Amino acid sequence: MSTTTRLRRADDGASDEWQLVERARAGDVDARGALVARYVDDVYALAARVLGERDLAQDAAQDAFVNALGALHRFRGEASFRTWILRIALNSARSLARRRTRRREVALAAAEDVPGAAEDPARRAVLASEGERVRTALETLPEKQRLSVSLRVYQGLSCAEIAEIIGSTEGAVRVNYHLGIKRLREMLQ
Repeated sequence: MSTTTRLRRADDGASDEWQLVERARAGDVDARGALVARYVDDVYALAARVLGERDLAQDAAQDAFVNALGALHRFRGEASFRTWILRIALNSARSLARRRTRRREVALAAAEDVPGAAEDPARRAVLASEGERVRTALETLPEKQRLSVSLRVYQGLSCAEIAEIIGSTEGAVRVNYHLGIKRLREMLQ
């Protein structure tokens, strides 16, 4: 089965995605922009969760898109473009984290504000405090557990997509997700 057939059978959105990829491969600047616009939030959110610092996450996201758009000829379509770009983003974030560690830089800023905070300032303060507790606890998990929980909870990815992104099996992702959730519950009680 050809790559195009696999993508088109997946769903109509994948067909549209494949057309964008093909146009971007042909040098269409608008198609490249559309791919970036479609996935920039997901890429940034993943990088922010891995790095814990907004500025570094922006750098990792930019690196991921530069690398992905430069390597479009290698995208085979075996996974969705979203999964492929998130894998590249994870690698970019890990690379930046290694460089930061070598330089002995320490930055543990919150990755994101608490979404959906109420208008009431007291309620916002409570939610922010709880969100910070969760983020702090999440940072203490081993990397595969942290990524499995973050990608599943915050980005709504399936276990199969997460496995593709982190280079693991779907079963291992499920185990890491459940162990991570269990450890978070224990830490937050």
